[in-house]
Amino acid sequence: MAKIGILVGSLREDSYSRKIALNVVDLFPEGYELELVEIGHLPFYNQDFDDKNAVPDVIEKYRSKIKEFDAFLFVTPEYNRSLPAVLKNAIDVGSRPPKSNLWGRKPAAIISNSPGKISGFGANHHLRQVIACLNMPVVQQPEVYIGNVAKLLDDNGKINSEYTNKLLQRLVDEFVELIKRYKA
Repeated sequence: MAKIGILVGSLREDSYSRKIALNVVDLFPEGYELELVEIGHLPFYNQDFDDKNAVPDVIEKYRSKIKEFDAFLFVTPEYNRSLPAVLKNAIDVGSRPPKSNLWGRKPAAIISNSPGKISGFGANHHLRQVIACLNMPVVQQPEVYIGNVAKLLDDNGKINSEYTNKLLQRLVDEFVELIKRYKA
């Protein structure tokens, strides 16, 4: 049994990233509990919170929530060739102060997407740089960049591409193996 937190880099309720995340949940085998972790309510991280022992309750609750998970799935759009600020802030809040990094040694998988052809490549790789610094092992292959995402979703938000579903299943299978190695 493993508990996996899903962080979605888009705040829009009807976002492509959220739809992709919800599709991926169904690909995990029994024994894996997945939960969307809301991040839009977090204030921007300020080191004074910790230095002055004045951490807002919302951050304390978020940090407690992050501690509950064994692994994390990041599903993100690309904003200006990088990851969205809201996702970076959520990661920062869980990694500060440095001696209290909550992400270390927790496996991760990344899915990036874009309505265009670039597929969120920049966001995916910037996110890989960030989580490498936090000592998070990440699924290396397959790398998942979903371009033209709007064309891959039907009216109910389900992925209508057999190729994309197979790619996402491969990612989930590798992620499950990575989680097993770190839980052993």
